[in-house]
Amino acid sequence: MKETRGFHVAVLGATGAVGQQMIKTLEQRNFPIKKLTLLSSARSAGKAVKFKGESILVQEAKPESFEGVDIALFSAGGSVSKQMAPEAVKRGAIVVDNTSAFRMDPEVPLVVPEVNEEDLKNHNGVIANPNCSTIQMVVALEPIRKEYGLSKVIVSTYQAVSGAGSAAIQELKDHTKALLAEEPFEPKILPVKSDKKHYQLAFNAVPQIDVFTENGFTYEEMKMINETKKIMHMPNLKVAATCVRIPVETGHSESVYFEVEKNSVTVSDLQGILLQADGVVLEDDPSNQVYPMPAHAVGKNDTFVGRIRKDLDEENGFHMWVVSDNLLKGAAWNSVQIAESLIKLNLV
Repeated sequence: MKETRGFHVAVLGATGAVGQQMIKTLEQRNFPIKKLTLLSSARSAGKAVKFKGESILVQEAKPESFEGVDIALFSAGGSVSKQMAPEAVKRGAIVVDNTSAFRMDPEVPLVVPEVNEEDLKNHNGVIANPNCSTIQMVVALEPIRKEYGLSKVIVSTYQAVSGAGSAAIQELKDHTKALLAEEPFEPKILPVKSDKKHYQLAFNAVPQIDVFTENGFTYEEMKMINETKKIMHMPNLKVAATCVRIPVETGHSESVYFEVEKNSVTVSDLQGILLQADGVVLEDDPSNQVYPMPAHAVGKNDTFVGRIRKDLDEENGFHMWVVSDNLLKGAAWNSVQIAESLIKLNLV
């Protein structure tokens, strides 16, 4: 009966970039909502947000805010998630969390619906939304893995500044204007606000996203490595990542090298598989300069794949170029999609 009358949905982090996209996506998908509760920090509470022509007041998030909530979409930072998710679950809500707080918790499913929707059946109240750069890569790799096996992945990312938040977007714009006007400026945010040094992103590429770990990889790179293995249920898969921030506002790009297990696989085999794959749009016609680009992916829910080619030295090695809107498939749309899957599988 619940499906016909809709669900009580809460969005925590409703005034942030991803929270705003979640609200837009719920509206665009005509998600079955009987009541929408919008939550934020005390600082952002009191703002009004439009939903289906109505103005909804954003409230300060408190444990009691989740009374009667069926599905809670979280995107307000890891520390808030750790504090509020248990409170929401205690009150009967299913939490879809878009932070890194629970991603590697063995008790919490880490889900990309095109890849491992069935893992939702094992949730204990919290479901983790993977890192944006991981999501688009596994969407592109999973149909290939299912058909031909997968033994190795090496990815280099070209990540948009919107992944670092709205202040970072503004800094990129300000610095670009300053450079063009030959005026001085002082970087204060990128690559990581809390780290020791800050660098310009305008007319630059910064090979650091998140802080470095002891092994020389950044946390962002380790997220891609560990999350890919967890989502695909392949703890022994060989994965390496290099994550780079570039001066693009929205849309992450990735150069992905991968090795399949079956022999004699061709580029046209891979193109045929990806043409049929859920959530994938194949844009791969180099002779006519057709390939994915972030500027063309903005506002779209799909993952775009092109530049598929066979490695020149490794018999089972291939390369591809993968692009997606990091605020949509990388965050808001994947979260809403998980919520849709919960309804489809009668888990809510």
